[in-house]
Amino acid sequence: MTETAINMTNYMEFFLMEFPDGQVLQTLCPTLFLLIYMGTLMGNLLIIILTTIDQHLQSPMYFLLKNLSLIDICYISVTVPKSIMNSVTNIHSISFLGCIIQVFCFVFLAGSEFALLLVMSYDRYVAICLPLHYDTIMNRAACVQMVAVTWLSGCVYGSLHAAGTFSVHFCGPNIIHQFFCDIPSLLTLACSGEQILEYVFIITSFCFAFMCFILMFFSYVQIFTVILRIPSIQGRFKTFSTCMPHLTVVTLFLSSGFIAYLGSTSKSTSSLNLFMSVFYSLLPPSLNPVIYSLRNRDMKVALFSILGNKMTKKFFKY
Repeated sequence: MTETAINMTNYMEFFLMEFPDGQVLQTLCPTLFLLIYMGTLMGNLLIIILTTIDQHLQSPMYFLLKNLSLIDICYISVTVPKSIMNSVTNIHSISFLGCIIQVFCFVFLAGSEFALLLVMSYDRYVAICLPLHYDTIMNRAACVQMVAVTWLSGCVYGSLHAAGTFSVHFCGPNIIHQFFCDIPSLLTLACSGEQILEYVFIITSFCFAFMCFILMFFSYVQIFTVILRIPSIQGRFKTFSTCMPHLTVVTLFLSSGFIAYLGSTSKSTSSLNLFMSVFYSLLPPSLNPVIYSLRNRDMKVALFSILGNKMTKKFFKY
C-alpha cells in the first residue's frame, strides 16, 4: 500500500461538490431542492394517508402503492436534506461513516424500489391475465410477504455495495464530485486496481436486474396480448389505463438511472454530473405521486371525499 493510500484511508471525512458558482445559482439551487423536497413529501404522504384511511383503497394495488410512496420519501430524504444543510451552512463535508450510511441507504432504497416495481408488474399481470384468481393469488398475506422480500432484497443489495465500495483504499484528494456520496464518484477516488470487488457486485447486480426486467417485459407482453383480445375499444382503453401509471414510473426510474450512471462514467463536467444526479435522485420520487394521483380516479374521489367531509364539518361548525 502506498503512503498516499494510507493517508487517504485515515481521513475522517469527504468533501462534497458545491452548487455551480454564482450567487444567484447558489441561492436558487437549494431553494429549488427545498421546494421539490417539500412537494415530494406532501405528495407521497397524501398517498399513504389516503390508502390507509379510505376503505375503497384497500386493494393489493394500493397497498403496493403505499409502500412505493414510503420508499420514495426515504429515498429522497437520504440525499436532499444533507445537501440543503450543506449549502445553508456553507460546510460541504460529510463524515466517513456518514458517507457509508448514505451509500447504503441510497442503494438499499433504489434496490427496494426496483424490486417493488417488479411486484407491481406481477400484480397487474394477475389482475388482467388471471382475474378470476386475483383475490386468491394477491391475498393480504401474499402481499405482505412480497413487500417484505422487496425490503429485504434492497437491504442485502445495499449492504453488498456499501461493503464493496468501502473495502478499497482511497488515493488522492478526498473530494467527491457529487452533491452526495454515490458509488461511481467514490470509485474514481479508489487506488488503481482495488475496485475489482465492487465491479463484481455491479456486474452481478446488473445481470440480476436485467433478468428481473426481462420478467417484467414478458409479463407486459402477456398483458398486452390479453388487452388486444378485448372486443370493445373502450374496454381495451380502460384496461390499459390501469397499467399506464406503473409503466410510466418504471420508464422514468430505469431511464433516469441509466442516463445518470452512463454520464458519471464519461469525462463530463462537474455541472453536468450534478444535473444528471439530480435527474435520477429527485425526479422519480417527486413525480411518482403525480403520475399515480392525477391519472387515478379512485385516488381523486378519496381526496375529494375527505376534503368534502372536512369542509362540511367546518361549515356546520359555524
